[in-house]
Amino acid sequence: MSVGSGGKNPVAGGPARHIPVLLEEVLAVLRPRAGLFCDGTFGAGGYSRAILATPGARVIAIDRDPDAIAAGRAIAARFEGRLDLAEGRFGDLESIARMHGISALDGVALDVGVSSMQFDEAARGFSFQHDAPLDMRMAKTGRTAADILAQEDEETIADILFHYGEERNSRRIARAIVADRPTAPYVSTRQFATMIERVAPARPNARIHPATRSFQALRIAVNDELGELVSGLIGAEALLAPGGALAVVTFHSLEDRIVKQFFARRSGRGQAQSRLLPGEPARPAPTFDCPAPQPIAPGASEAAANPRARSAKLRHGVRTEAAARGADESIRALALLPPRNRGRG
Repeated sequence: MSVGSGGKNPVAGGPARHIPVLLEEVLAVLRPRAGLFCDGTFGAGGYSRAILATPGARVIAIDRDPDAIAAGRAIAARFEGRLDLAEGRFGDLESIARMHGISALDGVALDVGVSSMQFDEAARGFSFQHDAPLDMRMAKTGRTAADILAQEDEETIADILFHYGEERNSRRIARAIVADRPTAPYVSTRQFATMIERVAPARPNARIHPATRSFQALRIAVNDELGELVSGLIGAEALLAPGGALAVVTFHSLEDRIVKQFFARRSGRGQAQSRLLPGEPARPAPTFDCPAPQPIAPGASEAAANPRARSAKLRHGVRTEAAARGADESIRALALLPPRNRGRG
């Protein structure tokens, strides 16, 4: 996620509309040098520009949003062949890299979630600040948020709102959606937000709008954001060369939990160091070294200048020489909806 800026980008490449969160901290992790890096969430190209400011550095940049890729072509032209753009999901990082003839990377940056460009473009339907179609698709393909509300049953909608948005009133909101949709299906952002204000009004002195969590939940479901994050982490592990760094910036607890658990399991943190029992399989060697302290949060000046950065957390690891472990079902389970009949408000 990045912040809009009316000024000039402090890194090479000229002016930019947006500056990424925790830029200096991510660069300190990646240590740009002559080598090959991946910006898995290109957006407005802030991380890519900063990496490419180092002579000899090259970047493959991935974004599922065709608008971001189209805008990025002007940036790529400035760097004379050192920036390669790929339209696609960063969850497919490994296959995209292989298609571009890449077998190893020196660093990977992932800035997870929706970009501020998408938030600011009212017609995309990510925000209820302006009335727009209830869309929320990053790639502009597949089911919209309106489709989910029209097609899923009440319990599934409640699960989405509760698990992906941590919305305590998920049952009440889902019940209203299903009751209203035969005659007045929810197709616009303002219409949906107004209903939530009615059935689940904000508490006195609440800091966020009552529709905030439901909008987050729908966006995550529409774009399979948590599943993409898991796949992206596994792909980065497979592609990073020994000594290569993985930097991941998250913006809410669901994302951070996945990244935290991934690095914990891959670095061996929290695993018992006792002697193996007879017949017990050897524990796999750590694939990442995760220097302390973590997570890293924005400094006071960045948080004050950019309200969207306040919840950001950076976690990172350095790739060891151990073989990549591949899919991990315990991590992937964190991206799935929980079993039904779980208690919700």
